[in-house]
Amino acid sequence: MEKNSKIYVAGHRGMVGSAIVRELKRQGYTNIITRTHAELDLTRQADVEKFFAEEKPEYVFLAAAKVGGIGANSEAPADFMYQNMMIAMNVTHAAWKNNCRKLEFLGSSCIYPRLAPQPMKEDCLLTSALEQTNEAYALAKISGLKYCAYLNRQYGTDFISVMPTNLYGLNDNYHPTHSHVLPALIRRFHEAKVNNLPSVTCWGDGSAMREFLYVDDLANLCVFLMNNYSGDETVNAGTGKDLSIKALAGLVADIVGYKGEILWDTSKPNGTPRKLLDVSKAAALGWTYKTELRDGIKLAYEDFVKAPPMHKI
Repeated sequence: MEKNSKIYVAGHRGMVGSAIVRELKRQGYTNIITRTHAELDLTRQADVEKFFAEEKPEYVFLAAAKVGGIGANSEAPADFMYQNMMIAMNVTHAAWKNNCRKLEFLGSSCIYPRLAPQPMKEDCLLTSALEQTNEAYALAKISGLKYCAYLNRQYGTDFISVMPTNLYGLNDNYHPTHSHVLPALIRRFHEAKVNNLPSVTCWGDGSAMREFLYVDDLANLCVFLMNNYSGDETVNAGTGKDLSIKALAGLVADIVGYKGEILWDTSKPNGTPRKLLDVSKAAALGWTYKTELRDGIKLAYEDFVKAPPMHKI
């Protein structure tokens, strides 16, 4: 990408999209275009095609998505599948029709099989069954990355995809029931501290293993890949390190300053037993993460404390 290339970041108000915009600006890119959901509903094909025909972006970061944790995915699988499928297809198709030079599709590590060999390599995709609690979201994301690959094969496009592990950081979603595990823990322990609660109850038994990547590190990789990678196969984005949810809860409680007891509700699901990405492909391309988990959680908590109420409701 040239510094004045016309770059469209879809989903710029979300955690990932806003981080990509920050990273692009940090690196000196000056021609970034965005649209809010009110200005452009990406699930509406005609509106998306009109936008691309008028704006003709050269590069697209497709970070827009309907996202949520286990609870949200379990409650509304049809919504998660429909909205994410429509966003992926509409934006990618319009980018192709309007001769976009390169598109980068953002997926999720939940695309990989529930019991995939650990750490998960990119080529384990579709080798066995998905995790049921987020199957609808995963199917939409798999469709998006496969559509990019099929366009490359059939029409010679240069559309790529990146699959991040669990993300956290600035501008995260702290909804009490629809957030992901790390922001949910930050909110829960903060409120327990403020209200002097004797205990906090977390979902599952704490045994599930998870990997976490600071969102600004992901944004750095996204720009790096746009400039340095082409290929049909996705690229994993992670740290190559994981920890148990029980250890994570203890770490968050320590950073927040909560001193009470941590209890576990074993009637709630754990989700996939382990989700660790093999990040050797990104490393071979010359990229590695920078932010260690404790440092990243401190930054995320500081952002949560000062964030506007809209991030907490």
